[in-house]
Amino acid sequence: MKSKKNKQTMSEKLNTLRAGVLGSNDGILTVVGVLFSVAVATPNIFTIFIAGLSDLLACAFSMASGEYASVSSQRDAESSAVNNEQVLLKNNIEEEIQSVKKYYMNRGISEATSTEIARELLNKKPLETVVNTKYGIQLGHYMNPWHAAFSSLISAAAGGIFPLLAMSLIPGIYRWPGTIGAVILSVALTGYLSAKLGDGLVKTAVVRNIIIGILTMIIHYTLGKLMNQF
Repeated sequence: MKSKKNKQTMSEKLNTLRAGVLGSNDGILTVVGVLFSVAVATPNIFTIFIAGLSDLLACAFSMASGEYASVSSQRDAESSAVNNEQVLLKNNIEEEIQSVKKYYMNRGISEATSTEIARELLNKKPLETVVNTKYGIQLGHYMNPWHAAFSSLISAAAGGIFPLLAMSLIPGIYRWPGTIGAVILSVALTGYLSAKLGDGLVKTAVVRNIIIGILTMIIHYTLGKLMNQF
């Protein structure tokens, strides 16, 4: 028989999307930083493209490895919590009953009813109940580091490719304004997505990201100009 794969929970899906949005934003800003610094120092498009491409790849793999390490640590913590609760259920069931009882009492349920609920749940699904009420963990649904890493890798590369292509392909006098426009549109989109995912203020997130993008371009353009003096 083939084993059924557990469907991703909403929390797991949001974590993967979060990694993607952050990766995209980092891809845009790090690549544009290198592009502006190098483009000020040299007009050679091939040199600019290679510098931008190298940074894009470095950023994508760096973001992916960082997400993998971060989510792996979270997964280890979740696994450790589950193992700890297994021991407590064997050795101190009354403490676990009190913990579940307190969980329901904090939600406005009477002490008598909370005690009844706690005993019934621990009788039917002991481990699932305690890890969910104590830690918010759904048994069998741990954060997947590979999903987060892959999402971050692809999105960082996709985010960085827009300013890279704009700087490399747009001709003559339109190159700089075209690249600036591509960066502003890209960071505005990631700001919008991050706000939607986090139930935040869309306008604030978009404006904040645009300001950060503009500051990044100004700083690296200025650094390129200064380095070009030597």
